[in-house]
Amino acid sequence: MINRRSFSKAAGLSAGAATVSPAGLATANAATVPPGSSASTLPPGPTPPSGSPVPTLPLVTPGTHTGFGTLKQVKAGVLNVGYAEAGPARGPVVILLHGWPYDIHSFVDVAPLLADQGYRVIVPYVRGHGSTTFLSRRTPRTAEQSAIALDTIALMDALKIDKAVLAGFDWGARTADIIAALWPERVKALVSTTGYIITNLKAQLEPAAPAVERNWWYQWYFAGDRGKKAMENEEQRIALCRYVWTLVSPNWNFDDATFARTAEAFKNPDYAAVVLYNYRWRIGLIEGDRRYERYEKQLAAQPPIAVPTVTLDPALDPFTPPGEGASYRSHFTGPYDHRTIADVGHNLPQEAPTVFAQAVVDADHL
Repeated sequence: MINRRSFSKAAGLSAGAATVSPAGLATANAATVPPGSSASTLPPGPTPPSGSPVPTLPLVTPGTHTGFGTLKQVKAGVLNVGYAEAGPARGPVVILLHGWPYDIHSFVDVAPLLADQGYRVIVPYVRGHGSTTFLSRRTPRTAEQSAIALDTIALMDALKIDKAVLAGFDWGARTADIIAALWPERVKALVSTTGYIITNLKAQLEPAAPAVERNWWYQWYFAGDRGKKAMENEEQRIALCRYVWTLVSPNWNFDDATFARTAEAFKNPDYAAVVLYNYRWRIGLIEGDRRYERYEKQLAAQPPIAVPTVTLDPALDPFTPPGEGASYRSHFTGPYDHRTIADVGHNLPQEAPTVFAQAVVDADHL
């Protein structure tokens, strides 16, 4: 979820703060987008340099699709990655990246929309989730932000994908941000929910505003033995994840079957180790793996992102900073568009799939 320190810094901005628009760049669209908008009612998308219109997508009711069909597996880096695939094998590639506590079903309605536009859509399970497993029992079950980003690079290499549109939320948005910042040659365009969320470890050591710290209750829970025991108990961690869903997506009336499909991904034997490592590492409780030190040093400098980008702010997500994206606007130095999505919480692609898929298409045409 969003970097708590960045959120704290943004907390002083008013909701109507102007978006920073560096000279020569596209101005961010501060319009609020209704979550159930059909393509015809969405704000006009960017006009590509060629002047050709951007395709508009049909409205899909959330929950229309319930699965992906047969999943695939591929050895990539230190993992055997499980992933869903949709669309033509030779189409331009879009990689959709999920967060915590979610899985590939966050994109179950998004993927068909993009496949129908001719995209080859890849939706991988992050390490420790679903059918993604470590190739060796000796590999440390670490989960630094750079490690997870390198998993995606390894997946692209294994599938012989040179370049792709990356789109994600939560951990997935962070992963996409990192790849766009450090390996921009691999990224055609970017969709990042809640903007620039590359973790600044040094800033994380400082206290945030009380309201921000309250939002991160589970991070502090995971820091102690009680939280560790809960995560290592399958039944208790599934109950915890469901509770988090209700807090961060207050308007999403998901049913038992929807949660149960995703909860299967939480039964991975490495799930607890990966999740605990990620959150404990973020607040400096554990050392990172030395093999990732050089990448973390680069990320500590908060590198800019120059690839074409659309940022999305879910209005009801407690981790969305105020200010219509103004707090992170300066990190994006290329073609750019911003949207705030009304009445939608943290799991934006599953709550508002048409809006998310349209952002992918629009980013690809910036």
